[in-house]
This record gives sequence, structure tokens and C-alpha cells, in this order.
Amino acid sequence: MKHLKIFFLLAMLMSLAIILSATPSEEESFLDFDNEDEENSDLPQPENQETTSSLRGANRFLAQTRAVMTCDRYPRVCRVTGSPGPDCCKKRCVNVMTDKFNCRMCGKKCKYPEICCKGRCVNPMSNKKNCGGCRNKCKKGSKCQYGMCSYA
Repeated sequence: MKHLKIFFLLAMLMSLAIILSATPSEEESFLDFDNEDEENSDLPQPENQETTSSLRGANRFLAQTRAVMTCDRYPRVCRVTGSPGPDCCKKRCVNVMTDKFNCRMCGKKCKYPEICCKGRCVNPMSNKKNCGGCRNKCKKGSKCQYGMCSYA
């Protein structure tokens, strides 16, 4: 029992030492970021906010800029490569041909078991042309059951 207490005490001391050595002091953190201000001087600075000397401020500024560019003001945002879709619904880019919350038009939701395929709400568990997923057609003479063609 005595050895267990000693082992526990040593483990606690080691973890405390690791935590204290991992956190930089105030002097170190200010010294590290002074050089980075010169490198990041090409970033646009917001006019009404104080400038920060950390990279977190730059990331926060970029996140705020991205949040301002919503598709209701700038519809071209949805056509950029990597966008979720070319259509704008409630300030969000979506694809109305595949989005089950905006199927064919903004605000039209598909019911629980249905998915949106080519702008139509279909049940992939029983739809012969979309069995198990969009454009998964069953062969002639087979049925779609439980999302599989010719089950059982």
C-alpha cells in the first residue's frame, strides 16, 4: 500500500511538471508574436477593432470576413469550387436537387424515410429507380425491397 501511495505521488508531480513546462510565460508569448506582426502585415486590418499581436486575431478576422459573405448578398459565393451547392436557401448554399431539407425548392423537406433524388423526394427502401440510393436502378423483373433489388 505504501508503494502505491509513493507511485501516485510521483505521477502527480510528473504531470504537474509537464503542465508547467508546456505553458509559456507572458514574456515568451509576447516575444514570439512580435516578429510575426511584420510577416503578416499584408493582412487587412479591421478599422473599428484594436489590432492584436497574435495569430488568433488574424484567424478571427478571416472568419468574420467569411461570415459576412452570405449567399443572399453575394449569390456567386455558392458557385465557387468546394461550395455545398449552387443554390441559396436561407443564407446557405445548398443543392436543391439532392438536399433533403430543400428538395427542388427552398424549404421543401422530404419526409422521414425519403431522400432527394433529382429534385424529387423518393423512398430508397422501395423505389425501383432509386433503390438504396439515388440512380440505383433495379433490373427488369426485380423489386426494390428494404433498399435492395430482388431481396430474398
